[in-house]
Amino acid sequence: MKPRVAYVVKRYPRFSETFIVNEILAHEKASLAIDLFSLRPPVDTHFQDIISRVRAPLTYLSDGQVKAADLWQALRRAKPLLKQRPASLDPLLSEMNTLDAYCGVQLAVHCVHRQIDHIHAHFASSAASVAALASSLSGIPFSITAHAKDIFHETVQHDDLARKIQAAKVVFTVSDFNLQFLRTNYPNVSDRVVRLYNGMHVDDFPYSSPEGRAPSIVAVGRFVEKKGFEDLILACHELSRGGIDYTCKLIGGGELEGKLSAMIDRLGLHERVLLLGSQPQIKVKEFIQQAAVMAAPCVHGQDGNRDGLPTVLLESMALGTPCISTPVTGIPEVIKHQVTGLMVPERSPSDLADALKLLIANSELRVRYALAARHLIETDFNATQNADYQRRYFDCDSVATEHRDPQFALA
Repeated sequence: MKPRVAYVVKRYPRFSETFIVNEILAHEKASLAIDLFSLRPPVDTHFQDIISRVRAPLTYLSDGQVKAADLWQALRRAKPLLKQRPASLDPLLSEMNTLDAYCGVQLAVHCVHRQIDHIHAHFASSAASVAALASSLSGIPFSITAHAKDIFHETVQHDDLARKIQAAKVVFTVSDFNLQFLRTNYPNVSDRVVRLYNGMHVDDFPYSSPEGRAPSIVAVGRFVEKKGFEDLILACHELSRGGIDYTCKLIGGGELEGKLSAMIDRLGLHERVLLLGSQPQIKVKEFIQQAAVMAAPCVHGQDGNRDGLPTVLLESMALGTPCISTPVTGIPEVIKHQVTGLMVPERSPSDLADALKLLIANSELRVRYALAARHLIETDFNATQNADYQRRYFDCDSVATEHRDPQFALA
């Protein structure tokens, strides 16, 4: 019998986390039974159409408002079902906030009732803490997928993350860069970490040649520092000063929206650079397929935050739109300079402007990069293939050492 797996996330659904949905859909296609658990209700106001294809039942573990009395009441009710005795919980509970501890107890009870065989948490932060507590209480093994902010941000507590990696059956991470980072910074538990790229349902992203496209630039993502959109606006200013014909569409929203809008007005770019807000995936695909180039000028944030491997790059490469990005974390694993796209230094608007100018003007180069990029996506980022590899860890009681070697990870 195939196992029943609990998927644990902080909030579900989320507009930007289609990579989690892709993974769940790939497992469901293979007839894996999944129960989906969200620590808190969603806060986004728009969601991607792909979410409607998920069949897994969804349970919210809290309403986001929990008091200490709620936690102790939950523990008393759960005691007859759970493996751990209350006295042994003190070290675990003392290091967790009340909300996460409550969610951990609730998750453990649900998993025992539903005969869950494995717990998987996306992001090594609060979802992983909840999964670790539920695993300790129930005896059900758990795993984690670590992405970016959850391992790089300045608020990450080294000892806490090390304990979660140690307790997990396996920790997946989304790039070779992340793999090396975790193995270097957590050497005592490095054998538990493997690289698994986020997968895509490639058939949902049909390739079209970028030959003959209008001089349009597109950028997609949250309006936060790590996306580097300020550098893109400055690069567009250089294009305008150089007399280049272009339009640039920025799709998304976030805390820097006001600042970006003010920059556009100050530089006189309001007719060239357009802020289009968040868009459904079907519209995002249309904008990408119409563009001559996708720009993702990612940067290391001042707080240590950075992108892991932006999903929008993978989607653009699949659709046939050549990409320009920066050597941040795992991005060079997909944007291979002058092969599958162009790489420029981060925080360098002039280099970004030169690369944009080159791809806008050179249709033959766009086609060459786009074909190579599509081949890479089909080979390394196939959701069905990658989920099949992941299930080996869900299904097995132990995993052979050689399967933890980065050379064995799908490449």
